[in-house]
Amino acid sequence: MTKSPPLLHPRHAAAPRLETGRLILRGFRPEDFEASSALWAEPAVYKHIMGRPSTPEECWFRLLRSVGHWLWFGHGYWAVEEKTTGCLVGEVGFADFHRAMDPPLGDRAEMGWVLSERYHGKGLAREATEAVLAWAQTEKPQLQMACIIAPENEASIRLAQWLGFRQVRETLYNGDRTLVFHR
Repeated sequence: MTKSPPLLHPRHAAAPRLETGRLILRGFRPEDFEASSALWAEPAVYKHIMGRPSTPEECWFRLLRSVGHWLWFGHGYWAVEEKTTGCLVGEVGFADFHRAMDPPLGDRAEMGWVLSERYHGKGLAREATEAVLAWAQTEKPQLQMACIIAPENEASIRLAQWLGFRQVRETLYNGDRTLVFHR
């Protein structure tokens, strides 16, 4: 049985603002809806995650879910914004999705990242994920982490390994082969 989280996490009711050399990581806002919907309609974004574009409804629920994670768990996803343009370029963070996997991820927070294809290959995913991990090391040092990655997603596998994740098993998720990593 899963223990009930508090209704409002006492330390972080919203995503704290993080800055890197090129990025601002911040909480999601309602006005991010259009940019988030465009992001999740990009084939390079969804092909290894859902295999299809997200509907506008799914994108709206994703934004609400991100806000809810911060309220309940004191961690969640950040909107990744490029400093020079102010454009939403992706998402990165931790979540508890209660995925129907065997075996389940348990109490490990699932780390994930996604960037718009036009920002691939520029080191921004690494920059954003390293900032989030540095935050977690300071603010949530007890947080155990996992990530799941499609075996074909070589770029994400390389990034996960660079971040210190190690593959612990292969399983099926929604009928697809999935690699599970722990850190």
